Amino acid sequence: MKVIVLGSGVLGTVSAWYLAKAGHEVTVIDRQTGPALETSYANAGEVSFGYCSPWAAPGIPRKAIKWLMMEHAPLILRPKVDAAMLGWLLAMLRNCTSSRYALNKSRMLRLADYSRLALADLRAETGIAYDARQMGTLQLFRTEAQLEASAKDVKALKADGIPCEVVDPAGCIAQEPALAHARDKIVGGLLTPLDETGDCFKFTNALAERAAAQGVSFRWGETIKRILTEGGRATGVETDRGVEKADAVLVCLGSYAPQMLRPLGIRLPVYPVKGYSLTIPITDASRAPESTVMDETYKIAITRLGDRIRVGGMAEISGYNNRLEPARRRTLEHSVTDLFPGGETAKAEFWSGLRPMTPDGTPVIGATPVQGLWLNTGHGTLGWTMSSGSGRLIADLISGRAAEIDATDLALARY
Repeated sequence: MKVIVLGSGVLGTVSAWYLAKAGHEVTVIDRQTGPALETSYANAGEVSFGYCSPWAAPGIPRKAIKWLMMEHAPLILRPKVDAAMLGWLLAMLRNCTSSRYALNKSRMLRLADYSRLALADLRAETGIAYDARQMGTLQLFRTEAQLEASAKDVKALKADGIPCEVVDPAGCIAQEPALAHARDKIVGGLLTPLDETGDCFKFTNALAERAAAQGVSFRWGETIKRILTEGGRATGVETDRGVEKADAVLVCLGSYAPQMLRPLGIRLPVYPVKGYSLTIPITDASRAPESTVMDETYKIAITRLGDRIRVGGMAEISGYNNRLEPARRRTLEHSVTDLFPGGETAKAEFWSGLRPMTPDGTPVIGATPVQGLWLNTGHGTLGWTMSSGSGRLIADLISGRAAEIDATDLALARY
């Protein structure tokens, strides 16, 4: 079967890899000049199989009001006349209940744990190198209230069989020795030891090379105009270079997927939530993290990537823009220098990307009402974490094979 994959971020590239392994003829089309040049380029670097929760949670509306007043706010809302933004925000608020949080977190943990196994298999098969480490995530609490609130996450993790451990300040420093410089700022932490780290950009490019060697065709610098259909079935795509026919079309366009699907009458509740990152060269390893430290106060991840530190986070709801706001850089610098002082932030690369978020936090993976048209998008901040499992899952579904995990509640039909 001939399959066209739209998008060459980590989700599109991993999907293409698994589709090719399943025996399909695969073509990937992307407007960029190479793989992973948009949202997958400089994400936080954490592969968070355990630290995996929907943003829509009980208490979030109250916390959001507080965050909006903070100097170093984890949430930035820039309201405007935008029906899609308003609809997405209202849908997210409806998911801020205990029952929906538990349901959505369970779905996310199921997919994340499957992705953990898939990534390990892929790494063993390919020998791929991407500054990977398997040393866990430390969710760091600066207040007793944060430590107490972690109880619900511990309960959910244990219910799904995900190892975790609540640690005191000494335990935090034992996990991350460089935190000794910030001992007086720590009240405790939650360690999820199965979590990993790695450079998503390096991973995606290395896998794209291997996929091309297996026969996947990558077409760069090509703008997708529309998905072609006939008789209720996807038949290919039209680009600025012409028409490409196919038996199936897989949309991995992140935040831009809704715009591609709207002309077909498909409403996909995905909206861009902008994140920022700094990539800082390490000049003193004794003042750098060993893996990922998640600063719970500012919702910022500080991750070791080889000889660099990646500092990423924040949620800016402002539509489709990639402006680099100086205030956001100051927040990233504040978090990292407060916990790991001495880094040369002046030499950092400052970046922003648009995360494709669903209101319930769970990605959309599976079929659409148009036969032969498939989706693998809406992963929000967890695209890197869930990529291997999502790619293997969608390849099985497109191939007509039985999925290895329950995928019925991941599809668009749940809306």
